[in-house]
Amino acid sequence: MKLDKPVTGGPCWTELGTSDLAEAKRFYAELFGWRSETDPRQEAGGYTVAHLGDAAVAALTPLYQESQPVAWNVSFAVADADAAAAQVTAAGGTVLLGPMDVFDLGRFAVALDPAGAAFQLWQARAFPGAGLFNAPGSLGWVELLTRAPERAESFYTTVFGWSVRPSEHYPQWGIDGADFGGMVRMDEKFPHEVPPHWLPYFAVADVDASAATATQAGGTVLMEPTSVPDGPRIAVLRDPQAAVFGVYRAGDEH
Repeated sequence: MKLDKPVTGGPCWTELGTSDLAEAKRFYAELFGWRSETDPRQEAGGYTVAHLGDAAVAALTPLYQESQPVAWNVSFAVADADAAAAQVTAAGGTVLLGPMDVFDLGRFAVALDPAGAAFQLWQARAFPGAGLFNAPGSLGWVELLTRAPERAESFYTTVFGWSVRPSEHYPQWGIDGADFGGMVRMDEKFPHEVPPHWLPYFAVADVDASAATATQAGGTVLMEPTSVPDGPRIAVLRDPQAAVFGVYRAGDEH
């Protein structure tokens, strides 16, 4: 991700909805060195912010609804959550929740793109989003896995104004020339029950060592460490509660 701070239209935050908050805090502390602080307010519902040093880097939360899957979710920064939600609907998506105020921190909504991939809208007030990008343990790339890439391209460029760097194998999303993500066409190798989704990638100092640490901490390696031709070294991991995420070597260019 060439973005080094939250930018309107770009990914600004990522949240894990998990079935075991205590285990998630332990696992990601071992893997990334995160220090997690749970909001003590009852109305915050156990919302937990993970830090590296003083920088907020991600959130860990309990599951708030029975239908909510254990998964990582990606938030995109918008200037006006209500206007963005209206654009989502007009472009063929669905707004599942909100827009709603989150204390004095910002305004928030959860949406689905036309193929069913979930994402979040964040209108910042007191909280702009992650305080660190691309450094080991922080968000560095986001990837859309979808069975309808042409429709996804039309939808996201309409809603967020993204640029698309065309590629037969891996189109990349960008804002003003700064690429921050990519798109994978889900083919027959993906089980039918796996829905379209956004996958966050976190930077690490050593992909192979991180994959080994994840395994030792109770996670699973779904895609072994691989060097992408003309790209980064990456791996895809699954935490003990089955949330999937990627890692890539910090400093490698996509």
